Amino acid sequence: MKDTYWAKNRTIETVQVSIDNSLCFGIYYDNEQVGFARVITDLVSIAYLMDVFIIDEHRGKGYSSILMRTIIDEPLLSDIKIWGLATLDAHFLYKKFGFTSVDNPEKLMERIIK
Repeated sequence: MKDTYWAKNRTIETVQVSIDNSLCFGIYYDNEQVGFARVITDLVSIAYLMDVFIIDEHRGKGYSSILMRTIIDEPLLSDIKIWGLATLDAHFLYKKFGFTSVDNPEKLMERIIK
């Protein structure tokens, strides 16, 4: 994860806090974790998908699709109607699970502290 563009400046302590405050999912092969994702949610109306990754040597084997299917089918998230995520390079994956570009991006705002 430390080699990903979205986590390069996070400390291990920051990563642990984010994990502790999220609904987390892992994917395993031969008892070794090969992937991870987390969801920030109120469990009622909105969920934000973050930090999805498969380690390099296991990419291209369909594990990201298995991980995404597990998240989308999670009973705790069955009432969620609004899902969000941000990605630079995996649009092809998320489109398979119903994610699209934002219809009205002018409604969205962000606040970034540098």
